[in-house]
Amino acid sequence: MTHKVFIVEDEKSIAEVMQLYLQAEGLETRVFHDGNAVVEAVRCDAPSLMLLDLMLPGKDGLSICREVRAFSEVHIIMTTAKVEEVDRLLGLDTGADDYVCKPYSAREVVARVRAVLRRLDGRLTSAGPQLSVDESSLTLGYGGHKVILTALEFRLFHLLYSHPNRIYSRGQILDLLYSDFRVLSERTVDSHIRNLRRKLAQLESPDEMIRSIYGLGYRFET
Repeated sequence: MTHKVFIVEDEKSIAEVMQLYLQAEGLETRVFHDGNAVVEAVRCDAPSLMLLDLMLPGKDGLSICREVRAFSEVHIIMTTAKVEEVDRLLGLDTGADDYVCKPYSAREVVARVRAVLRRLDGRLTSAGPQLSVDESSLTLGYGGHKVILTALEFRLFHLLYSHPNRIYSRGQILDLLYSDFRVLSERTVDSHIRNLRRKLAQLESPDEMIRSIYGLGYRFET
């Protein structure tokens, strides 16, 4: 399949360069120089990936990211010239999957885009049983096996599953799972992960879905 990539960038020279590089990869592109029409375009046009600048005329990148996340799982790579914004871009409230700081190499960005699209293609074409996720019943299924999660376990699983290969720290996970920001030990996350893994093991998947990254946190591996 031909993937479509949105380039949301107000600096026209940067947008033109990225468009040329991505089109050379055989990708379909659509360019936006301000943020006003982006959310509706994602809703109607369903891109596979979006390069989204932080600072835009009209609607800014963070606002776009949050609005898009309400209805779409499109992979979002944020771009910014403000290094001090990096922590916010990776925060749980934005929904961004990755970021690059300006000035950046177009080849590096293309390499990241290729890696993401390869993962998407792998999900579409992989043979054998596929993981099913049913939010209405808090149920996961794989190869004829099913497990029912608690509401908290499902929120934890869905956070990691929705952003494959992205590492979440224990502190970030706590902030998302407990919206009242109660004071809890980060070891609480380890306990939830253990319980979740125990249930995932009942699915008898050949792969370890949730991996510990030493000193950093956890991620869902595709």
